[in-house]
Amino acid sequence: MTEVKTPVPEAAAVTSARAQRRGWFAVVRPWLPLAALVLFAILPYSTVSLPGLFDGPLNSPGTLQLLAICLVFGGLAAGYDLLFGRTGMLSFGHALYFAAGVYGTDILVTKGGLPLWQAALLTLVGGAVLAALLGAVALRTAGIAFAMVTLAFAQVGATLVALDFQGLTGGEEGLPLDVSGLPDALVGVANTVNLYWLALAYLALVVFVVARVAASPTGRVLAGLRDDERRIGVLGLDPYRFKLVAFTLSGSLATGGGVIYCLLVGGASPHITSSELTLSLLVMVVLGGPGTRWGPVLGGFLYMYLDHRLTDFGSSSAVDALPGVLSGPLSQPLFVLGTVFILAVYFFPGGLASLSTRIAPIRRLLPARPPR
Repeated sequence: MTEVKTPVPEAAAVTSARAQRRGWFAVVRPWLPLAALVLFAILPYSTVSLPGLFDGPLNSPGTLQLLAICLVFGGLAAGYDLLFGRTGMLSFGHALYFAAGVYGTDILVTKGGLPLWQAALLTLVGGAVLAALLGAVALRTAGIAFAMVTLAFAQVGATLVALDFQGLTGGEEGLPLDVSGLPDALVGVANTVNLYWLALAYLALVVFVVARVAASPTGRVLAGLRDDERRIGVLGLDPYRFKLVAFTLSGSLATGGGVIYCLLVGGASPHITSSELTLSLLVMVVLGGPGTRWGPVLGGFLYMYLDHRLTDFGSSSAVDALPGVLSGPLSQPLFVLGTVFILAVYFFPGGLASLSTRIAPIRRLLPARPPR
């Protein structure tokens, strides 16, 4: 006869504890994004200091501006992921639409004398139209040809900015923003908190839009285009039309980020038109995890934080005191960023979003405390 083994009471208790823990997390998980949003919203009221992470308290203007820039680029990376991670289109010209938002707002306010709300609205409409027109041309190609066409468009924009087209862009010197045309609530160091909340609202809007699109029938078609475009054509759908929608929406979201960034930094500079910015967006998405809801946001936030903080770290006395073989590389932020990116891709190929999946086997090996 086959002996029937009864489960060991301790093992059954451990299994029950793990099941309860998973059930509790399943209940709490849908509310985590809202909790994170509330936490970031009340952050300016905190006077906590984190030495080494920030130069001042969390509510200091310098810290809030750094966090606001990180939030903007988190949203920018999430919008770019709609194009790259969710639709499978590699664009090397996404910086063009971000620059359109920055320069469009600056020119309309500084040169045109328009109120901010009118300048922002016209800039958003102009960015959407620009993305639709250029996308209609670029999407006639595919693969590497598409990437090169988008890069060519971006280079045209960068050239017009560098040449100070019609005296509007300021050339290599950039164009400072005329703050007299801005609301008082957005002017001055004391009002940095308002710009921070504006950046947080932009990130929340981008995440909401991308999530809604991904969960819609259009999002499922975009995922099908990423996996097998020919299958979408066989089903009787027009791949070109859906790709144009994704391209236009992604460009429009980037333009909105440019509007916020212009207010944050107080003007426009030609470095935002370079292809290096698009390559940075690509690194942010890959670092966070393409095609995921929170991966690009985390990648964009972390990348921009490291980009700013490593500059201060490289010029610190602690690095200068190291031997030359170490102080030389560590004083170069791009070297450190590149090393972090290589290590992250090697150990976490799916990006930061796959971290929980990667450590799940380790967590299962850890002993669980049985309920009392």
